[in-house]
Amino acid sequence: MTFISGILSVIFGFLVGVLLVVTEKDNLCPMPIFNRILDVVVNILRSFPFIILMISIIPLTRLIAGSSIGLKAALVPLTVAATPFMGRIFQNSLKEVDPALIEAANSFGASKLQIIFKIMLSEAVPSIISGVCLGIINLLNATAMAGIVGAGGLGAIALTYGYQNFNMKIMYSVCVILVILVAIIQYASDLLYRKLK
Repeated sequence: MTFISGILSVIFGFLVGVLLVVTEKDNLCPMPIFNRILDVVVNILRSFPFIILMISIIPLTRLIAGSSIGLKAALVPLTVAATPFMGRIFQNSLKEVDPALIEAANSFGASKLQIIFKIMLSEAVPSIISGVCLGIINLLNATAMAGIVGAGGLGAIALTYGYQNFNMKIMYSVCVILVILVAIIQYASDLLYRKLK
């Protein structure tokens, strides 16, 4: 769940982040009305607690996944919940790029796509890695709640076999596994960040 929804939310988040940056006033493709609408949509989606979002988009989940329960069905709300968060990560990272670099690329006749991919994205990679790591950890937290819709995972094990069966060993073992997973994700992110900086 974390892997697939993580990849999807990074892809969609990248698109959202790029659109938020390039459509700003005085940027590559200024479209202030579109930018404001997208900004409001991102803020609305980010303000929903995951459990409420998961229940409120059941019709969309059924439309996309064909069901509202199970692993496939959990991927839809997980991706919808993580995409705005990833979008903000990309937006903030891309906004940190020195505007002088963008102006220089513009003056040399670089296309908008070249500026986005070869200047903005390549300069923002270390910051993006740190942010995406936080997003994946946040997503891991959400997958624990996805067990409610029959998606399984560590959250379902902790709830069903641990809490509901009064087996605290299983419940706390799952907590330890989650802590270890977060530590591994953070370590991998730090390692990659140091190599690319």
